[in-house]
Amino acid sequence: MAILKFRVYFEEDEAVYRDVLLKHTQTFEDLHYIILKAYEFDSKHQATFYRSNDNWLRGREISFARYDKEYKVAPLLMTETTIGSEIRDTNQKFIYQYDFVKNWTFMLELINVSKEENPRLTYPSVSRVEGIGPQQYGTRSLLGDKFADIEEKYDLTKGVEGFGVEGEAATTDEDEFSDGAEDTSVGDGADEY
Repeated sequence: MAILKFRVYFEEDEAVYRDVLLKHTQTFEDLHYIILKAYEFDSKHQATFYRSNDNWLRGREISFARYDKEYKVAPLLMTETTIGSEIRDTNQKFIYQYDFVKNWTFMLELINVSKEENPRLTYPSVSRVEGIGPQQYGTRSLLGDKFADIEEKYDLTKGVEGFGVEGEAATTDEDEFSDGAEDTSVGDGADEY
């Protein structure tokens, strides 16, 4: 049985990608779910694949469902279409579009075909993760979940000595050591510096 390895690039940054492994007999629905898992997205939105060429032009559509839009040709359905049936050459490409409102787009490229199945893996599987992926519903800190722990430990929300509160007037060393007498010197201050 052939094992297919796809590199799934985030469209906006080629340094961000995930490698996924599937059997050639698995469906595009399996590929759809493993991409969502690899990028930590939920599965609540519409999705479709397009067979593509080397110039990333969209070809035949392989859709999760038949959506309320015009089709030139009725799409293939992910649940009924095996990945192996849509492979036309050794570096086959696909475009994956998820959540038609946010328009998340990923570029898939077949990078390896192997006859050796790894008995320790359950297919489909994520084999490599590179770069910090996009956050589906907002922004992701470089620290991720660890920042919440730091914030809680040091309680960064309280005003602490050395940190002012917004709206407080800042005091300077000159104010602290002033004897309270007003400066009565005349001049515009231009000569002082």
